[in-house]
Amino acid sequence: MEVELTPVDEAEYPQLVAVWEASVRATHDFLRDSDREFYRERLPGYFGAVRLTAARELGSGRIVAFLGTAGDGIEMLFVAPDDRGRGLGRRLVEYAVRVLGCRRVEVNEQNGQAVGFYERMGFRQTGREAVDGEGLPYPILRYEWAERG
Repeated sequence: MEVELTPVDEAEYPQLVAVWEASVRATHDFLRDSDREFYRERLPGYFGAVRLTAARELGSGRIVAFLGTAGDGIEMLFVAPDDRGRGLGRRLVEYAVRVLGCRRVEVNEQNGQAVGFYERMGFRQTGREAVDGEGLPYPILRYEWAERG
């Protein structure tokens, strides 16, 4: 699949929410339904606090993945479940590191797929928090970029 990386307009937030929801359902099975709804309600505020980059399918313009960055951090990365395994996450992280200068990311410890992904991408764990940024009981692992070999 060919994609282009583009900025996101606020009018496209509903598309991002749809990608987020599908991705979280596929990868965050540790989240309680009530907590998933808690985060979902806060997404517009989260989106407004980051620089959003969408991976759009060429031709249709459909958003298949997106990245949110702030300063030197990757704050969010979500890929539509049907589009996983096509290199979209890798492409977005490489863009974040090489173009935007991102050097850090925080990952839910219980999301083993994401932990493995960021480690394969060249990030190394530097810390751990027992709760997430909202104070909920989802441990967070802190990672920093460590250029691969």
